[in-house]
Amino acid sequence: MRIKAFWLKYENKIVLIIGFILISAISFEAGFLKGENWRQKPIIIEKTVQTGITSETAQNPSPSSNLDVKNVNQQSIPPQNCAFVGSKNSNKYHIPTCRWAKQIKPENIVCFSSAEDAVSKGYQPGCLK
Repeated sequence: MRIKAFWLKYENKIVLIIGFILISAISFEAGFLKGENWRQKPIIIEKTVQTGITSETAQNPSPSSNLDVKNVNQQSIPPQNCAFVGSKNSNKYHIPTCRWAKQIKPENIVCFSSAEDAVSKGYQPGCLK
């Protein structure tokens, strides 16, 4: 009797709540399935390294080409007899294997035989590890 009385009293609300739950579940599932169809592969951006050598200049180097192959290959290699290196454009000195030392352009490299030599010329310690 109690259940029948409860059902008669709240029948409209119960049906409405069950309807909302079913519509929500169906909508969610439809959206989920539609999303599966729209799933795309991730975008991969690849950056090519420009060496300045095109296929034409590699096969037929011209005298007007201003690419110096030796200069490109030796850009990040400091001279072998330097205990410390610095740049003409900065006041820091580094050991030659430091990542900052490898970024110094060859024409700007200043060699030092010791740390005292670098300090005496006005340079401050940089990367020394």
